[in-house]
Amino acid sequence: MLKLLAASALLLSTACAVNAAGPAQPQLSRSAQRGLAFAEQRCAACHGVTANAASPNPESPAFEDIANTPGLTRETLRTFLHDSHNFPEAMNFAVPPRRIRDLADYMVTLQRPDYRPAI
Repeated sequence: MLKLLAASALLLSTACAVNAAGPAQPQLSRSAQRGLAFAEQRCAACHGVTANAASPNPESPAFEDIANTPGLTRETLRTFLHDSHNFPEAMNFAVPPRRIRDLADYMVTLQRPDYRPAI
């Protein structure tokens, strides 16, 4: 009986710790995992690339803001990413074509129905 109580207490404390940390993050597809890794390596110097992250460069929108643009879909995001850094005098960067799908697959995981942009 004592072992059963100890096991129950352990389970409850684990559940409380998980809930206290917030909701579980959705499991990312392999493509979205590659997109996140690319974003952390190549985009995070300017953009906030994870949920609730502020952009280091105030002129660069956070990925969460982009992902929650009304009407945005995975397909429209892919099109946008093909030509997203089209200001060569300000940026010397292009998303490699082989990474566009991965990055779009990651960014749409940041969409939330209750999203409200920071003011």
